[in-house]
Amino acid sequence: MEFGAKVNKIQIDGINFIEHIQYRAFNEGTRLQSSVFCAQNLTKAKVKIAIYATNKNRTFTTSNNIQTDFVRKGKAGKNEEQRKILAKEIKKEHATRLEGSFGKKKEYYNLKKIKAKTQKSEILWIFFGIHAANALEIGRIFKIALEKAA
Repeated sequence: MEFGAKVNKIQIDGINFIEHIQYRAFNEGTRLQSSVFCAQNLTKAKVKIAIYATNKNRTFTTSNNIQTDFVRKGKAGKNEEQRKILAKEIKKEHATRLEGSFGKKKEYYNLKKIKAKTQKSEILWIFFGIHAANALEIGRIFKIALEKAA
């Protein structure tokens, strides 16, 4: 059992945004639509890839032409081999980027065990940890861009 704030975050090019934070447990799979709308609002671009397979999410992603790594229901389509390759790449990306970023932030930005005494200070601790990590990631991106330009 976990105690404390629960966070649903979205990740855009390695930068993390808190989409939802609360103290009651929730299933992040039910937040796909709001996460997609949040990402599209931030980037002014259409979301192309999504995770978390539920029937509702399947309908949403299909109607919005969003690619997924969902396990197929029913018979295989005519492009099954291409779908499998795409799903494998999405899963690999998800495993390395998003899940890896959770562990990295917990380990390196003091988010593994929040030392706050109140809900407000705990939320502040989480925000500072995520945004400090974002600042360092943006710095890395700029450094790489400068090295390529030189």
